[in-house]
Amino acid sequence: MNEFSPLPEYLVARYQDWKTGLFLEKQEKHALLAAEGQHPKVMVISCCDSRVHVTSIFGAETGEFFIHRNVANMVPPFVEDDAHHGTSAAIEFAVTALKVEHLVVLGHSQCGGVKHCHDTCHGNIHVTKKGFVDRWIDILRPGYERVRHIEDDATRVTALEHTGVVIAMENLLGFPFVKEAVDAGKLSLHGLWHSIGDGVLMGYDSETKSFQPVGDV
Repeated sequence: MNEFSPLPEYLVARYQDWKTGLFLEKQEKHALLAAEGQHPKVMVISCCDSRVHVTSIFGAETGEFFIHRNVANMVPPFVEDDAHHGTSAAIEFAVTALKVEHLVVLGHSQCGGVKHCHDTCHGNIHVTKKGFVDRWIDILRPGYERVRHIEDDATRVTALEHTGVVIAMENLLGFPFVKEAVDAGKLSLHGLWHSIGDGVLMGYDSETKSFQPVGDV
């Protein structure tokens, strides 16, 4: 039996529509990107969740954003060892090679990864053997201590989503090359949270230590 299957027909059809439509309309731009390489000014760290459509939210064109997605849009603490560090490698490449000017952490509502962390910390579920997700979510566990005092469950989960963004930004500053770029005024960090149902985007205000609506809509 063949272990690898052909692409589903509906994806083949969508590719063909793109190749003969949007790609042709902007073929010169694609050719330029291929010849000159990428020069994005923004890196976005967002969740793998299929409902989070980063390029649509900001109307980004091909080549504008360097995007890294992982479960619950987290940033691990900076460590130097021989393990594999996909998120850390993406950050290093964006900051030191691409020299992006803005690094955005984008959290969102109804995040399954954050809810899993909340429920394990809160005692709603018990994990007997940790899998990849459980070990990854451990990054967020300290954040639960910041919100555990909140009595309402739904409010507490949302607060943990917000806290996850803040912890990601705090961990980013633990990367020497990130801290150096920020201190030199060459890089700025931004924390955002997106409400999937109503499209609201909120940004972290370091002075008030809270999330406030972005824009006037």
